[in-house]
Amino acid sequence: MADLANQKRLAADILKIGVTRVWMDPERLEDIATAITREDLRKLIEDGVIKRKPVVGISRGRARERAAKRAKGHSKGHGSREGAAGARAPKKEQWMRRIRAQRRVLRAMRDEKAIDAHTYRILYRKAKGGEFRNVAHLKSYIAYQKK
Repeated sequence: MADLANQKRLAADILKIGVTRVWMDPERLEDIATAITREDLRKLIEDGVIKRKPVVGISRGRARERAAKRAKGHSKGHGSREGAAGARAPKKEQWMRRIRAQRRVLRAMRDEKAIDAHTYRILYRKAKGGEFRNVAHLKSYIAYQKK
């Protein structure tokens, strides 16, 4: 069998693809071997003796399956974790989630007249200072102060 590396390389260049994506008809290898110029190869490409293979993609099916399981809380055990707890849920994001929730509650209470504007300002500053662990802690603090 003739060495068709040169023809393959030229065909790849003409088709603007990689060498591995060039397909040559096994029935017409003699014709391909005699084709030595780019013009000869262009004629063979036109005749369908040389074609480009389709791009081989990597399926995302398994990744989607795993993502769906993780959304339900599965496959998240100690063995599957990479990165520290602070990298998986950054401290800043935890703080943002917590403070926004507390401020939402404080605003709602002020609007409903459950607390007056002065108390709101005091509690707002305490929340900003990180005095409350979560919304439940904030509410229990308010309840305790009212007694």
